Amino acid sequence: MNDVFSFARLGALLIKEFIQMRRDRITFAMMLGVPLIQLVLFGYAINNDPKSLPAALVATSNDPYTRAIVAALQTTGYYRFDHVAQSAADAEFLISRGDVAFVVTIPADFAKRVESGNNPQILIEADATDPAVASGAISTLGTVASQALLRAQGTQEAAAEAAKGQLDVVVHRRYNPEGISQYNIVPGLLGVILQMTMVMMTSIALTRETERGTMENLLAMPSSPLEIMLGKVLPYLAVGGVQVVVVLAAAKLLFAIPFTGSMSLLLTAVLIFVLALVLLGYSISTVARTQMQALQLTFFFFLPSIMLSGFMFPYRGMPDWAQTFGEIFPLTHFLRITRAVMLKGAELPAVAGEIGWLVVFVALFAGVALVRFRRTLD
Repeated sequence: MNDVFSFARLGALLIKEFIQMRRDRITFAMMLGVPLIQLVLFGYAINNDPKSLPAALVATSNDPYTRAIVAALQTTGYYRFDHVAQSAADAEFLISRGDVAFVVTIPADFAKRVESGNNPQILIEADATDPAVASGAISTLGTVASQALLRAQGTQEAAAEAAKGQLDVVVHRRYNPEGISQYNIVPGLLGVILQMTMVMMTSIALTRETERGTMENLLAMPSSPLEIMLGKVLPYLAVGGVQVVVVLAAAKLLFAIPFTGSMSLLLTAVLIFVLALVLLGYSISTVARTQMQALQLTFFFFLPSIMLSGFMFPYRGMPDWAQTFGEIFPLTHFLRITRAVMLKGAELPAVAGEIGWLVVFVALFAGVALVRFRRTLD
């Protein structure tokens, strides 16, 4: 009789599973939260054709032709001239730091060359570290600038085709002139790999002690919460160091990624970033009750972090609210550092702000971990 299928027993098992699912709030939140996050991010935040990109203007003249070209570029929707550089050096600092995606340089004798028909030129430098960001904006340059110059000159429609050749738009794709996608992806993979492994491994460090019943032995030792935390996270710094060596070696040997910056500066940023990650993982381990919950919480963190950091999709293509939300993830700031140092040869002043944010994350996660661990002790 016991082998006969029973709907009553099946109903009891189903009720038991639903009750257990309701009690496991983290799993239930994941079931509802992850699809919602995916819908919002893919539906509203992701855009492969970014518009309103920040640009810097280097122009010593305010003649009608210069104003016409600048207005025409803004009308396309791709350019937003929110920086005025006083010199080429100022513009170089802005583009190396990532404050602008384009630098438009209009020479002082531009109006004189236009009126005399002496081959007027404008220079547009594009940050091509992410080829997807610059491609759409660059494709509209020649036609838009030429038409703007024609309107400023009052050229008749019949002579438009002949007059288009008067303006020479020189486009300089900086840092990645060939538009190789690996130059953008591989440096970003350094941050993504470190995030996935460091947070995941450290997040199960404390929960594993609880599940195995060895937490009591750990708490019986004459150690402070700070000592226990450091004892848990410092070994993973060494693991992170090994991963950094492997990724950087593969980037150079397999993908021929150029490295034009300071290795010491990059390694300093990596150390701070890894420290922030292991402290975040430790904080998660003080919240989760089981290793499965710890893994679920790390996945809940990974999804928006990877999508909003600029690794998979252009950061500047996202709406303002998504860019603001993306600033709360350490990966966003670390990606800017790695790409700036490796591809642009940026020095400390250009990335000091991003490193400062990583330091803030270290202090924040350390404080949360210590507070949560003391509450666990109580």
